Amino acid sequence: MSLRIALIDGHPDPDVARFGHAVAGAYAAGAGQGGHEVRLIRLADLAFPVLRSRHDWEQDAPPPAGAAVQADLQWARHLVIIHPLWLGAEPALLKALLEQVFRPGFAFPVGEPTLQGGLLKGRTARIIVTMGMPAFVYRTFYLSHSLKSLKRNILAFVGIGPTRETLIGTVEGIGPDGRRDWLDRVRRLGARGV
Repeated sequence: MSLRIALIDGHPDPDVARFGHAVAGAYAAGAGQGGHEVRLIRLADLAFPVLRSRHDWEQDAPPPAGAAVQADLQWARHLVIIHPLWLGAEPALLKALLEQVFRPGFAFPVGEPTLQGGLLKGRTARIIVTMGMPAFVYRTFYLSHSLKSLKRNILAFVGIGPTRETLIGTVEGIGPDGRRDWLDRVRRLGARGV
């Protein structure tokens, strides 16, 4: 079954040598091979302001970059977010993009948010996180805190789920063969649209 996929390459560094960009490329290539449609959103290519007040978030229209991502999410049935782990969480610029995109009236009803669900129901997601530490350390010692927050407090809150996860640990130490293995795994995920 063909799927419409919005793929956020959430690495803020435009340097093409960043492994996260290769991971995003592998997922997109696999999805294309699997017959899925993909819209790639590269955080490093976007320009938008950081929100500084509740009023700006609730009352102002999103900037053009945010509105374009909203359109991609409206179109998509599956969302993939790929990002590095920086200081225990997603990069601040990725969080700033999510704040621009998941606004009242788009992501959840206008007014005080409720637990009754968001406006983006019917979509699934996968989060792929690259990190310098071993993935098992992030899972067991740090309890995947930031990943759980992104899944529950952002994606599930706006109605997106279920959300699957892939953790790629020790990215600096796995070497070329390890990186190739991971890119092959991610390509297969893309081909399956999961």
